[in-house]
Amino acid sequence: MKKILLIVLAVLVAAGLVGFMVYKQQSGYTKVLTAKVVRQDLATVVSGTGQIKPKTYVNVGATSFGRITRFFVKEGDMVKKGQTVASIENVQQAANVAGQQAAIAAAKTDIASYVAAEKTAQANVEHAKADLVQKQLDWQRAQDLYKEGILAKQDYDAKKAAYDTDVASVDQALAQLNQAKANTDSARGHMQTQVANLRVNQDLLDKTVAVAPFDGIVTNMPMREGETVVTGIQNSEGSTLMTLADMSIITAEVKVDETDIVNIKLGQSADVTVDALPGRVFKGHVTLVGDQALLRSSGMATSQSTTGTEEAKDFKVVVTLDQPSTDLRPGLSTTAKITTAHTANTLSLPIQALVMHTPESDSGKGKVQAASAPPSKAAPQQGVYIVEKDSKGKLRAKFVAVTTGITGATDIEVLSGLKEGDEIISGPFKTLRGLKNGSLLKRDTEKPATPAADKS
Repeated sequence: MKKILLIVLAVLVAAGLVGFMVYKQQSGYTKVLTAKVVRQDLATVVSGTGQIKPKTYVNVGATSFGRITRFFVKEGDMVKKGQTVASIENVQQAANVAGQQAAIAAAKTDIASYVAAEKTAQANVEHAKADLVQKQLDWQRAQDLYKEGILAKQDYDAKKAAYDTDVASVDQALAQLNQAKANTDSARGHMQTQVANLRVNQDLLDKTVAVAPFDGIVTNMPMREGETVVTGIQNSEGSTLMTLADMSIITAEVKVDETDIVNIKLGQSADVTVDALPGRVFKGHVTLVGDQALLRSSGMATSQSTTGTEEAKDFKVVVTLDQPSTDLRPGLSTTAKITTAHTANTLSLPIQALVMHTPESDSGKGKVQAASAPPSKAAPQQGVYIVEKDSKGKLRAKFVAVTTGITGATDIEVLSGLKEGDEIISGPFKTLRGLKNGSLLKRDTEKPATPAADKS
């Protein structure tokens, strides 16, 4: 038994010595997480939330007073340009059109009769002219015979009277022809008046039928069959039959935080996702960047707000989808991820590895100054700590100033200061904040603890 106790005691002493040696070996070392500087594609993405909206939509308003007799479509229906979508009672308008059509038919009959009378008058003129020619010849022969003393005075006078009568008959026939033409022109003028009146009444009748102004989808129908509509101001109650949206050009209207709006430009590409269509991504591009700040609490433009309360603000951004889909509906909640910058195959490092370093913060590594000299105020430098071996092969931290470019989701572009494959210190955060230039390092190879699964 004594021998066993001695063996156990020897083992404990050996374990204690090993632990002490390990502790001595690791004392003065700082455990750190490291990463490599690598090449990859980086993109800066700005997100905004909003809703799907058609680029063009219109409220089909009532253009005639009356009761709605029928709706030919319902909400959600696709309609074609010129398609009849609703009708309003039109008894009076239809009667007026029928009356005008009858009046025009009667006017056409009158014109036909006047044209016939005009032709008759024309024939009378031609007949009178022919008689006049004959009477003129008789009168000329009578003059010759009378001069030669062959024709009696009575016959001479009779020939002259007959000629004068035919001259008067021709004038009378011409007057009747002119009168007939005037009657025809007057009848045509009256018919044109009837045609104009028909056009007015036909327009009033057409206004009792609502048609789609373009291909689109019915998105709202505030009225029901049997209700009475009135003509009035657009969007006023009782004057809007339905709302049509042109879904050939679909946009995502989103709000972007004021801190990100300066990076958004027209034409930038965007990925649009819709909550109602999970797993689908719609490609688009920025077509409008708002210049009015909107209060996040109310959505009101700051220029319209009368209060001076400081609060978060957003800006409206419109993304037009490149390929519209019939699955999309106005009002669907959407998220747009806009790519504001992109660089391919560039050096990058984890964002959390960046630190602001002041040379004087290093113990004994800063610039030595005289006691009487005022303390220096060196500006902090942006950079990272890289891992390098000293002459004894020990790992030490070395600060390197870094110039950075665009920022991705988790990484940032390196423009200068590092090269591919450099090992940098990426954490932990608390360790990075207190790390000094030249500190001894030890790589932390332990995997971070994962939260225990919920067993409830």
